[in-house]
Amino acid sequence: MIRHCVLCRFRDDVTQAQKARVYASLDALKEIVPGILGASFGPNASPEGLAKGFEDGFIIDFEGAPARDAYLVHPDHRKAGGALVELLDGGTEGLMVFDLQV
Repeated sequence: MIRHCVLCRFRDDVTQAQKARVYASLDALKEIVPGILGASFGPNASPEGLAKGFEDGFIIDFEGAPARDAYLVHPDHRKAGGALVELLDGGTEGLMVFDLQV
């Protein structure tokens, strides 16, 4: 299984409604891209104070690397990902991605 972890640093002017819309578009990919096992979205809940400005994020679990790779090139992912990047502080500078083999 691949756990796709994405941390986001949204611009200060981005509303909760905008975040919810982009997260919903990413979550909808579960019904479109085979091999997505589940997804969780939301704000950082850590009390440690080490988020370095990445106060939101999401995790998508995939059956394996082939499912993750199909997701990455899927046109609906590219559209949702583009909408996400538009809301981030500095575009892709406001994004951190880490994939963990579980």
